[in-house]
Amino acid sequence: MQDRKSEAPPVPDAVAGRFRPARLRPEVLGELHARPFEALSTPRRIYHFAFLTDEAEARADRKAMGDLARALGQPPPAADAKFYRLELPRWRLRWEQHSEFTTYSWDAPAKAGPPFGEGDAGELPDEVMSRQPGDLLVAVELRLIRAPKGGVDLEGLFDPASLCVIHAAGDAARVSADFKVDGQGFTRILIENRALGDLDAGVLAQRVLEMETYRTLALLGVPAARQAAPMVRRIETELAELTRDISRAEDVAANHRLLMHLTDLAAELEALAAQTSFRFGACRAYHAIIQSRLRVVGEAAVDGHPTFSTFFARRLDPAMATCDAVDRRQESLSRKLTRTAELIRTRVQFELEEQNRGLLRSMNRRAQLQLRLQQTVEGLSVAAVSYYVVGLISYLAKGAKDLGVAVAPSLVAAASVPFVVLGVWWIVRRVRKRFARKDAGHE
Repeated sequence: MQDRKSEAPPVPDAVAGRFRPARLRPEVLGELHARPFEALSTPRRIYHFAFLTDEAEARADRKAMGDLARALGQPPPAADAKFYRLELPRWRLRWEQHSEFTTYSWDAPAKAGPPFGEGDAGELPDEVMSRQPGDLLVAVELRLIRAPKGGVDLEGLFDPASLCVIHAAGDAARVSADFKVDGQGFTRILIENRALGDLDAGVLAQRVLEMETYRTLALLGVPAARQAAPMVRRIETELAELTRDISRAEDVAANHRLLMHLTDLAAELEALAAQTSFRFGACRAYHAIIQSRLRVVGEAAVDGHPTFSTFFARRLDPAMATCDAVDRRQESLSRKLTRTAELIRTRVQFELEEQNRGLLRSMNRRAQLQLRLQQTVEGLSVAAVSYYVVGLISYLAKGAKDLGVAVAPSLVAAASVPFVVLGVWWIVRRVRKRFARKDAGHE
């Protein structure tokens, strides 16, 4: 039987003919029907497996499922299918792909006799069980039986120390599990059907299997949290030491070294957060799904036994709290690193500004000295030029006297000194102003 995801709800011709539908409309409308419930007759046995799969493994698994379906003469799953049902002579397979895992759920009528009989799992089809799409994470053996009048010896089937029992669906069924792995590698779940129809029994079984699957997936965050916690603690310690060193830094070079060390810590923390953020976010989502499934099944307590909610609150909630605590520490540490980096940058900027002010003051002093030197040179230049000009006038006066002109060369030279000095000074000043205007124009 082909998957239902591609079977989007039909659009009436009146609507399709009048309006242009959104590109994602069929996918959005079909999402609610992507993973339909299966009607399960009682008694029934179900083997449920969840494998961690990446994108490449998911594509290869979908292709393998299509090859198997064609070999059995059945329509293969669509290219983008996330759900598929395959009918075999003795078994029915429910195949689902999720964002990071793939599930196989095999169900068939149960044999007569006590639940969880030995050797039943070995009857699963070899053509599928001989391969796996990824690493196995979840393996569940679920038995759906008619509730016997005398009841079931639960302590003979489960570990009494961790046995959880609830009434579900308004006391129409009783669900028992100890969430431990048995000798064959399965987690056992027993559903005693008191008044459920086939579809309601299928809905309850699927919800219970989802709880166990998502419970295991949610716990994947614990190893990540345990691995990240020492690294976060080390970065916190180094940040505290670095913050103390800030007050001892006395120059730009010391602050620069602190800033480089802080940048390395920030890069290390960001790399760690990139590795764990998806896992912690996924764990929170899985935990929320578990709580939703507990509400949907209508959990009610059974005298003398803890409920699923009690078990999860005692075992799962602390694990989620650990993941949340490490995640919050990472976020808080990231903010602290940012604030410390801003502090060091401010100190470096302040010290650079102080250095720049000192440099400007030094440059100003040099400019003033240069101006004074220039003024001195200009004064000396005026005196030197005036001396040579007066000398030339003296020579002219002596020549005129030799030609018979009645002049006294020394008096002429002496009388020309004030005029020569003023003239040379005026010319030098004009030249300096002209060059100053040209420099201003170039600027």
